[in-house]
Amino acid sequence: MRKELSLFTVADILHHFPFRHIDKTKIDNIRDLNPAMEFAQVKVVLLSLNIAGSGRAKRLVGLFRDSTGIMEMVWFQGITWVEKFLRIGTTYLAYGKPGFFLGKPQMAHPELETVSLESGLKKFLEPVYPSTEKLKARGISGKIFSQFVDDVFNKISSADLPEILPEEIIKKYKLSGRFEALKNMHFPPTIKEFNSAVRRIKFEELFLAQLHIQILKQHRKLFSKGWVFEKVGNYFNSFYNNHLPFDLTGAQKKVIKEIRSDLISGKQMNRLLQGDVGSGKTIVALLCMLLAADNGFQSILMAPTEILAIQHFNAIAELTEGININVKLLTGSVKAKERKKILDEAASGDLNILVGTHAVIEDKVQMKNIGFAVIDEQHKFGVAQRAALWKKNVIPPHVLVMTATPIPRTLALTAYGDLDYSVLDELPPGRKPVTTIHRHESARSQIMDFIKSQIKEGRQAYLIYPLIEESSKLDYENLMKGYEEVKSYFPEPKYWISMVHGKMTPELKETNMQRFVENDTHIMVGTTVIEVGINVPNATVMVIESAEKFGLSQLHQLRGRVGRGAEQSYCILLSGQKVSQEAKERLGIMVETNDGFKIAEKDLELRGPGDIQGTRQSGTINFKLANILADRIILETARDEVENILKIDPTLESAEHLPLKIYLDNFKKNSDWSKIS
Repeated sequence: MRKELSLFTVADILHHFPFRHIDKTKIDNIRDLNPAMEFAQVKVVLLSLNIAGSGRAKRLVGLFRDSTGIMEMVWFQGITWVEKFLRIGTTYLAYGKPGFFLGKPQMAHPELETVSLESGLKKFLEPVYPSTEKLKARGISGKIFSQFVDDVFNKISSADLPEILPEEIIKKYKLSGRFEALKNMHFPPTIKEFNSAVRRIKFEELFLAQLHIQILKQHRKLFSKGWVFEKVGNYFNSFYNNHLPFDLTGAQKKVIKEIRSDLISGKQMNRLLQGDVGSGKTIVALLCMLLAADNGFQSILMAPTEILAIQHFNAIAELTEGININVKLLTGSVKAKERKKILDEAASGDLNILVGTHAVIEDKVQMKNIGFAVIDEQHKFGVAQRAALWKKNVIPPHVLVMTATPIPRTLALTAYGDLDYSVLDELPPGRKPVTTIHRHESARSQIMDFIKSQIKEGRQAYLIYPLIEESSKLDYENLMKGYEEVKSYFPEPKYWISMVHGKMTPELKETNMQRFVENDTHIMVGTTVIEVGINVPNATVMVIESAEKFGLSQLHQLRGRVGRGAEQSYCILLSGQKVSQEAKERLGIMVETNDGFKIAEKDLELRGPGDIQGTRQSGTINFKLANILADRIILETARDEVENILKIDPTLESAEHLPLKIYLDNFKKNSDWSKIS
């Protein structure tokens, strides 16, 4: 059980909740059974028992009756054991999914137990536990596990599971006690008591998660030291007054103001900057790095992929041309001679800004005086990688974490609640919203004609195919088939096509992307490799093939590759004729809105928080019962209560809050836990 279900302690077992309960308090009549019933329980007497068929078709058939009718029960496996167990004339409780064979009611492999006059019906809802094939093979079925949990509860009392939550909160919200709630999660006498237990456990999970996060944040604000960037000097002013390519949006100005107040506070900044695709996060990051340079500090910008790092480097190098700032790119592809030069400049302090992949945090990279670090798409980095940045100076640098994956505010405050939170919710002036349409396969010819009309006007287009992941071979074949089909619509030499996919060498991938960036090719055919990391303002059409196979977040990221210039852009979602209801809903949302935050809210609603990109990085997000979206009201109530407690007792020293302090101390000892976000 340890390895299979990750159950190591009694507490783990008590928190291994059943995924449903069987109502064993109710008896159905045979005459009332129908195929629409998910499960039924009948009290029946065994009339006869026969073995029918042979070989693979061999089965044991029992004929049972109650006062309302007769039914068959069938076993295809374990025949010998079942035959020994059953006795003609004995009364049984049979539980299973009712079916019909030749118009007669039937149950296959029902759960059976004998009924004596004394035993009667169970007085509680019977739990059904998740198990694995290995455990079942060893005879540890859900039923055996249920008996095991029952034994555990018989050997412990409420004294063994002391209360964690303050009494005033339990009374205020009429919550069940901790022991009672855990017992009723497994063996509830009624549905009402089960629902009370669920409510208590959800509140506790969300309350403890908020407490953990807010103490982290409080600790950082009280005890962390940060470099003070008092000066706004030549680098910043020269760029702002002479080289800024467009006026900053109100949102950008607001975010820079929030960051500025952090940088002069004397505390280390840890801020999450959320901004939809194209909202101007790079300009905000650059202005902050110029402030660092004005104050004699170096900066690092770390991106998860080489393509994205190159894009950031090119953008920053182009923007800072003429203001005498030294910017370098460090990735795994940089040759030894150039690498040595970069490392020397970093160590001497001649280098102002180092852009790169995780290569920038290697021990060999010694910065003379790093004061500012930007982590782009931070959910793609592990804790250890981010922690390496902290060791680059005696006082850790200020950290700006950026993401273009919109995360609903509720989720952001939970997953990244120990970070301060800024959002760019405004697109730069001149950007037109991308027009999104959904078309079926039958409209392919018209779509190709539309692409031709855009190319005629000097524009470019993307055609993206899904990665199904079960079979990279199949993915590759689908992509190649699609590529050949596109070539038949767009023959050379009138049209030129680039292709990128995961099986290519990084050099070929980069060459093909570069050709498209430089307008050497009209069309880019590829997989989701281009989801992030390619910026072509001249591309105005994004066709997403088999769009029903993509998640909402991915569709939105892909759409963000167009609409980056002044021209009107289009995203065409191409799907098969038959589309599931959920896929229809996803495609409908894409057509309806360009707002990444609305899309993220819907994504969270459809898929649940466990699948939202990046949230699994947080140890507080893997709740057993709570759902951040569905339980938003409980989450907000829990957060308010935590804030009130920490205002009056920030170190949890009072007697009523001491259990919380003990719980958190144990959590720290037993978890791979870090204050680094």
